[in-house]
Amino acid sequence: MSLLSSSRERDRFFRFLAVGTIGALVDFLVMNFFSHVFHMKLVLAGSISFVCAVVSNFLLNRIWTYPDSRSRPVLGQLLMFALVNLAGVLIRIPILYFLEPPLQRFLIFIPFKLPISTEFLARNGTLAVAITVVMLWNFFVNRYWTYNDVSS
Repeated sequence: MSLLSSSRERDRFFRFLAVGTIGALVDFLVMNFFSHVFHMKLVLAGSISFVCAVVSNFLLNRIWTYPDSRSRPVLGQLLMFALVNLAGVLIRIPILYFLEPPLQRFLIFIPFKLPISTEFLARNGTLAVAITVVMLWNFFVNRYWTYNDVSS
């Protein structure tokens, strides 16, 4: 069944979004901590934060989004989830690397003073774009590969 025609699949998608929102909060908090406290480059800080969010998301998805997905051992399913997310990192890193500089240059031209730095806005805006793109990738690939043992 497709996402649009099955209320059960829509429910799973919205649960996945809720879990992803928690993961995004973990992602943003960890990225900002490492990039601002330890002055790490965005790609490194964003990679560390991504791993933290992946672990959080796997556990919450296993417990809440796909509680009926138990035909695979947890470690095997974690490996599948991690592989999907590793591909997500390969999507994410170029977005973080290539989008931040032009976004920061664009924000400099805002005709009024912002209460926060353009660097902060550019980093977080770039991370938001990366999270959105990778979230869509992760949902569909995880649903039809990692969690394909649940019924539609």
